[in-house]
Amino acid sequence: MKQKKEEYRELSDKDLKERLDAEKFSLNQLSINHTITPLDNSGSLKTKRRNIARINTELRARELKKD
Repeated sequence: MKQKKEEYRELSDKDLKERLDAEKFSLNQLSINHTITPLDNSGSLKTKRRNIARINTELRARELKKD
């Protein structure tokens, strides 16, 4: 199994941005659901936030590499 970091490096910029949007939407839905009724695994919120941070980090690294 590949690590998330390596997985994100292989994706194109467009795919990363699409995945970022999907992760943000998913996090928003999870947090709303968690507010209404507690989730069985509230650690999934933490996982989503970390995935968003990883994607943002990769996008920023690519931006700096272009300059």
